[in-house]
Parts: sequence; C-alpha cells; structure tokens
Amino acid sequence: MLPILIIAGYLIGSLSSAILVCKSFGLPDPRTEGSNNPGATNVLRIGGKKAAAITLIGDGLKGVIPILIARYLGADLLTMTLIALATFLGHVYPVFFGFKGGKGVATFLGGLFALNYLIGLSFALTWLFVAKVLKISSLSALIATLLTPVIFYFSSAKDLESTYVVTLICVWIFYTHRSNITRMLSGDEGKIKP
Repeated sequence: MLPILIIAGYLIGSLSSAILVCKSFGLPDPRTEGSNNPGATNVLRIGGKKAAAITLIGDGLKGVIPILIARYLGADLLTMTLIALATFLGHVYPVFFGFKGGKGVATFLGGLFALNYLIGLSFALTWLFVAKVLKISSLSALIATLLTPVIFYFSSAKDLESTYVVTLICVWIFYTHRSNITRMLSGDEGKIKP
C-alpha cells in the first residue's frame, strides 16, 4: 500500500495550481513572469488577489488530500510523513510540468494541517506574525519552517523517524528558497505590499 500512496501523493503534488489557475484566468505562465516561480506569491504579482488565493488553496489541498486518504486507510504517522514528502517533491519537481515547480511552502503547510492541525496552525500563525512585523514573505516562511521540526517532535509523542522526514522537507524548503536567501542577505528581497 505504501508505494501506491507515495506515487499518488507525488502525482497529486505534481498538479501545479499556479500554472492551471493562470491558464484558466488567461494570465501568463508564472514560470516566465515575475519571479518565474509557479507559486501563490508570484501569481499575486502577475494576476492579483483572487488568482493568488485560488492558487494558495489549491496548493494547500494538494498537501491535505493524500494524507487524509492515507489516514482513512489506517496509515501510521511515519507513512503519512513519507506521503507528505512525496507530495512536496511532486510540487517542487512536477512530472506534468517539466519538473519545474514551486517552492513547496503551501503544500507543506497543507500536509502539516492534515498530520496535526495544531502544527499547521502554529506554522500559519508564525508566518502571519513574522509577515506582519517584517513584511517579507520568504523570511516568514523560512522562520516558520525552522521552528516546525521542534514543534512536530513534541506534538507527535517524540516520534523520531517521522520528525526526521519532516526535518528533511524543512531543509529542502531552505534549498528551494536559496535565491530568496541570497536576496535577503544583499537587502534586495521584495516586501509584502499592503
């Protein structure tokens, strides 16, 4: 059952909400405009709030659905975190879109909500707080990501194996944000507009 669920998670993750939303709204391909990233923040830049909100919800649901299916089928926590990893990788390296995907934060957040809504909520609240104070979306995501393995560990009855998988996703998120980190260090990272 695990291989099928992991493949299904990867394929669901590979459905790029940003690209599909932009096509349906008649907007440019997000991989060729703005930051060239097929994610909600870039869709906001090129298509406005409505398109970005739909993209964000779509990316989040990609993280939720495979884990809820696995939970319904009786999967344990480790299996569900492995499915979260597969779905995240599908978003970052989508087979349907030439393996050029987004940075994975919204899909990871959806997965966290499906694993344990309190962990998802803590991530979301951390992001919102940092975004409100510092006005930098990528920095908000990275700080929330940095705290997640610790919160997950203590919220999952100290399940080390599952925490390792979640930590791997978090490290990968830092990797997908490497260009943002470079821009932050040079003071060139864009701020959230009111």
